[in-house]
Amino acid sequence: MKNRLKVLRAERDWSQADLADRLEVSRQTINALETGKYDPSLPLAFRIARLFGQPIETIFDDGQA
Repeated sequence: MKNRLKVLRAERDWSQADLADRLEVSRQTINALETGKYDPSLPLAFRIARLFGQPIETIFDDGQA
């Protein structure tokens, strides 16, 4: 699943560790999300969307359009 996580994080000048702290996950989880090795759980996707103030579908793209 493609996502805009790295771009959104960079716009705020946050490191992977900064974002991980805000989401209460490991930095490795953020890296795996950004590189597409891991898709977030639904609760994590909602936390990410709330943190960035955007709908989930503007952050994550499952390619089903």
